[in-house]
Amino acid sequence: MELWQLSAADIVAGTSNGDLTALEVTEAALARIDAVNPHLNAVVDTCADTARAEAEALDASDAPKGPLHGVPVTIKINVDQKGHGTSNGVPAFKDIIAPDDAPVVQNLRDAGAIIIGRTNTPEFSFRADTDNPRFGRTYNPWGSHISPGGSSGGAGSAVMAGIGALAHGNDIGGSLRFPASANGAVTVKPGLGRVPAYNPSQTKERGFLAQCMSVQGLIARSASDLHVSMPSVIAPDPRDPFHVPLPWRGVPLEGPIKVAVTFDDFGFGIHPEVKTAIDKAASALSDAGYAVEEVEPPFAKETGEVGYRTLLSEVRALMGPDIAEHGSPLIKDMFDEYFRQFPNYEGAELLTQLGQRTFYARKWSVFMEDYPLVLTPFLLQPFFKPGRDAEGAEGVRDVLGCSHWSFVMSYTGLPAGSLPTHIADLPDGPQPMGVQIAGRRWREDLIVDAMEAIEARTPSVTQALWRRMDGM
Repeated sequence: MELWQLSAADIVAGTSNGDLTALEVTEAALARIDAVNPHLNAVVDTCADTARAEAEALDASDAPKGPLHGVPVTIKINVDQKGHGTSNGVPAFKDIIAPDDAPVVQNLRDAGAIIIGRTNTPEFSFRADTDNPRFGRTYNPWGSHISPGGSSGGAGSAVMAGIGALAHGNDIGGSLRFPASANGAVTVKPGLGRVPAYNPSQTKERGFLAQCMSVQGLIARSASDLHVSMPSVIAPDPRDPFHVPLPWRGVPLEGPIKVAVTFDDFGFGIHPEVKTAIDKAASALSDAGYAVEEVEPPFAKETGEVGYRTLLSEVRALMGPDIAEHGSPLIKDMFDEYFRQFPNYEGAELLTQLGQRTFYARKWSVFMEDYPLVLTPFLLQPFFKPGRDAEGAEGVRDVLGCSHWSFVMSYTGLPAGSLPTHIADLPDGPQPMGVQIAGRRWREDLIVDAMEAIEARTPSVTQALWRRMDGM
């Protein structure tokens, strides 16, 4: 196995026992960027010189090794990394240079990770596809027939192509889970307050709902690597006053843990391959000793619809002026379509809906006393082609409507993981098929445990992708 193929866990084991140096691993990751990134355009700012210097410093240090010692990671370009641009895919923002690291970046550095590059995102990080007028389009390593997802599309494409063992991303409506689903990666969207968040370059605070829904996280190639890495990422930082300082591992639950599985398609229809993905996940969990039961969670359709409308109402009020002034014609047209399909709340009605969010979160919290985990589709259809979300009303409906289950978890602030369970042989080409597993608030560990159980009982999607890439 080549060094760029190693998992985060394998790298930590090797650098800890002296079998590997941080510099060796870093050089392999940088060489992988050179080999595959010209085709993918996943990494748009390579940190080669600083990565080598940091790796050499780690190798020369006598200090105790951190839990991610020598692990190559990438950072999404909408989060501050000292000395680098936080453009958010917008040409007008290219000169916003971060004065300091964001908490998630600092936590990764403190754990011994090596930042090898910064990954692409769509304009304003508000699409489920990744393309922008600043850096251009990112491609999916499975082929040009599938979007890489968004907004952490560069992150998902990079990590699955072997560019780093871990990729930082963030998620407000699905931006960790879309790329994981598209590229065949594994992620867990943390719950509200789990990972400290703040951009030192910001000049004003984000909207209330954005603060309540947007979270920082990681995309990996295995659930095991999330257990390795997420405890470091959740370390507290005083710059986030609402961070929740809980340990990664919660109190063990008495078994068998009950899992609610749902196939609800909200009228959009569920593709047979998506149903197969859920069936395989349910079967694997049953085999692992979980008690899987088909049952419908509360208010799912209403939660997602109200959530879409409420978030977009806040976006229109607070981001609207920046989009109008700095956005491309394409992104302006897309937002106009968003607002047509999800009419905005205004004034007292918006304030009422912001308060009503607690109603939906409470219903889910009570439901999860009985069912600590919920297995759902992520997308109701196979992942869409590049640019589908820019194809007018039908395109937006196919992308946002079919991802309704994603937004249910975003709006309620619940943690939710995504992982592939098989590869579908579709007319346009092979495609990984993912599922979503939501969990109790602050119990990301239960989700990752369940994803590990599924992975242990399903063939490796990563190995299939790398064989395919070798044949291209």
